[in-house]
Amino acid sequence: MREFGRSTVRGKLLFVVGVTAALALLITGTSMAVYELRDFRQSRISDLTAQAEVLGLAAAPALQFEDPDAARDYLAMLKAKRDITGAAIYAANGVMFASYSANGAAIEFPGLPNVDGYHVSGDELLLFKRIVSDGEIVGTVGIRADYDLAGRLFDYVGILAAIMVVSLVGAVVVANRLQRAITGPISAITSVARNVMEQRDFSLRAPKSTTDEVGLLVDAFNGMLNELGHRTEILERSKEDLRLLNAELEDRVTARTAQLEAAIKELESFSYSVSHDLRAPLRAISGFAGLLQESHQESLDAEAQRKLSIISGQAARMGTLIDDLLAFSRLGRKALKPASLDMAQMAQRSFDRLNHDGDVHPEIRIGKLPAATADASLLEQVWSNLLSNAIKFSSKKDKPVVEVGAISEESENIYFVRDNGAGFDPRYTSKLFGVFQRLHGEAEFPGTGVGLALVHRIISRHGGRVWADGQPGDGATFHFSLPKEKRND
Repeated sequence: MREFGRSTVRGKLLFVVGVTAALALLITGTSMAVYELRDFRQSRISDLTAQAEVLGLAAAPALQFEDPDAARDYLAMLKAKRDITGAAIYAANGVMFASYSANGAAIEFPGLPNVDGYHVSGDELLLFKRIVSDGEIVGTVGIRADYDLAGRLFDYVGILAAIMVVSLVGAVVVANRLQRAITGPISAITSVARNVMEQRDFSLRAPKSTTDEVGLLVDAFNGMLNELGHRTEILERSKEDLRLLNAELEDRVTARTAQLEAAIKELESFSYSVSHDLRAPLRAISGFAGLLQESHQESLDAEAQRKLSIISGQAARMGTLIDDLLAFSRLGRKALKPASLDMAQMAQRSFDRLNHDGDVHPEIRIGKLPAATADASLLEQVWSNLLSNAIKFSSKKDKPVVEVGAISEESENIYFVRDNGAGFDPRYTSKLFGVFQRLHGEAEFPGTGVGLALVHRIISRHGGRVWADGQPGDGATFHFSLPKEKRND
């Protein structure tokens, strides 16, 4: 069947026609052979029965007048029947009256049956027929004849095989010529399809020679080629348009990149100016305010001393703002150095440092934290900023508590820092992670408003998310997520 599937349509049709014709001829020949053998048996028995009846009529007077010579003369006429090998006439008492043998040898018959009949013994047929005269059985005729059924069958099968071969050859020849009307258009379609695949030429068409189903197939194939050619033209035009668009986009990207590089250089220049030009006046303000307090402390009243302290504090605060702003601007240019981090150890270390330096010492609860792959220095800053906020905003509680935990999702790990402090109004959640955005006054909770903006930018660079939940007076929870490291299974 595998080889049949690989053959051509023409070969398959010839094979089907040949097998069908051979099967039909075989069934027909077998049926005819069976019928012929049956007919041969019946005709043989009928001929011998008629011959026995003739001999019985002729031999009846000889039996009545006990004239065996006359009976032998009648039997001698069987020489003309070459298929009869022997015959005998028996008297009514069963004694052989006369006999005949084609080869001159003595002939013997088995015991006479009580009724007329026959039986086959090997390749011989034995037939017995009663001789009746005036309603009285006067004797019996026995005939022995050749019954070459095998030879007859062999001859018949030979003739039948010759007829089948000739018929099969004729059927294949006729089918070979007729199938061209079917396979010709299909072969033409196959040839055109092969050329289209090799040359990518959709202008080729298959010739139509019939108006039957094959003709409809040719029309459908040519229509498909026409549609493919039309779509190919559209696709080629689209590719050309896309190429031009890509070239234009590349030019735009190059121009925008140049603009961005220029903007970055301007930002670096601005950062340098802030770092150097603004720091010098701040140092002068802070220094002279300090000198006034030291040199003229006795001549200045309490109100003047308070105002000088405000000037020094605000100058220091301005310096801190400049430092945070520079750190925020440099964050985007720093290359990430991912490493496997023990988040629980990192959170504990950051809390111990903050708890040691500050005046408020809240209770810390650190749950099981899954490891993360991130930049160590930047994640240290994330933990430091979030824990610092938690300590700061829970500092006015009688029993401040800071809780650190994590939730493991399918594609990311979510870490959170929760406190029982001041909380915030959820209506202003969108302002939490903006630069210099504050939801509490400076007098209530000091700070620059840059820490959470730094957290948001660091986590975003790592492909994660940052969000917060809280209610006024009920504390706040800050979440950040980091993608899980992809494994090659």
